[in-house]
Amino acid sequence: MKFSVSSSELLKQLQVAGGAIGSNPVLPILEDFLFSIIHNKLTITASDLETTIITEMDVVADADGSVAVPAKILLETLKALPQQPVTFSVNPDNHSIEITSAYGKYRLAGENGDDFPQVPEPDGVDSATLPASGLLDGISKTIFATSNDELRPAMTGVYFQVDFNKLTMVATDAHKLVKFTFADVVSDVSTAFIVPKKALNLLKTAFAGQDKVTLAFNKANAFFTVNNTRLICRLIDARYPDYNAVIPVGNPNILTVSRNDFQNSLKRIAIYANKTTNQVILNINEGSLTISAQDLDFSNEATEQMTCSYQGDPLIIGFNAKFLIEMLGVLESDEVKMELASPSRAGILLPTEEKPGEQILMLVMPVMLSN
Repeated sequence: MKFSVSSSELLKQLQVAGGAIGSNPVLPILEDFLFSIIHNKLTITASDLETTIITEMDVVADADGSVAVPAKILLETLKALPQQPVTFSVNPDNHSIEITSAYGKYRLAGENGDDFPQVPEPDGVDSATLPASGLLDGISKTIFATSNDELRPAMTGVYFQVDFNKLTMVATDAHKLVKFTFADVVSDVSTAFIVPKKALNLLKTAFAGQDKVTLAFNKANAFFTVNNTRLICRLIDARYPDYNAVIPVGNPNILTVSRNDFQNSLKRIAIYANKTTNQVILNINEGSLTISAQDLDFSNEATEQMTCSYQGDPLIIGFNAKFLIEMLGVLESDEVKMELASPSRAGILLPTEEKPGEQILMLVMPVMLSN
């Protein structure tokens, strides 16, 4: 089997697929790309058994066939070559691969493509079509709030709730929660599933700049497709917590403040906070917000005051500065609103303006004040 292809075009596709290759694969062949050629179309597959990326491109080939190519050495070779046509010759007897460029020849040991694990097929799936921009926006706005606690597997992924013409994405680690909803979804079903974090990070890279994404899903897997690229991931088999139950309603105290000023103030004050709790204290009165922190172990303390708009009773409440800074970094509006009830109840963080068809709600648990 012999085929020719542009080195830079091939590199671009390999970099998309390569994200699926794990650092410690359970099978040695999973360190490889599977190359399959049928009718001058090269299909590249990379997998860690949990997440698989498949991408296609046109090549000029003299025969159909398949081979598993060591990923690391191939990527390094192509990165070191300027753009040019390269030719791959595969020996069907021992699966050795010879790459020819304008500079010379490079020989590497491949493996039998038939030994590569089978990729899940979309059997018995439901599907939805959604804007890529909405999906990628949703990933960026939720993924930071997922948990790293392997003992609570449901919370290590993002919860997808497909509801006919809208998609709600939820992430929480029990300290903070983000709920992002967008419309412009086309689907015949209402269902929910949990997508692992690794797959979502890969989607951000693979589907950037695209228009529409087709999402198919069954009980075990989700299949994301854009143009010539597919991402398949095994869903997290766990029950997601009832997130609506923890979102407080009837919060009478409303703080409105400049997002940028609030975030920058928190960044400065957090330097002086206790490094274990990252606790900052918000002392809120009509027209004035005082942000303070102290670290008694080192006798460090800081206070800043800023203007705000506030409706409600004066309130003193503590939060983890790191969480607030992260959340404010994800929101896009010039001003943000915090809905608060008492020092012991979760605060709700909302943008004052949103894109049409989108809604975001963030919840942050307070850090209890010590007397």
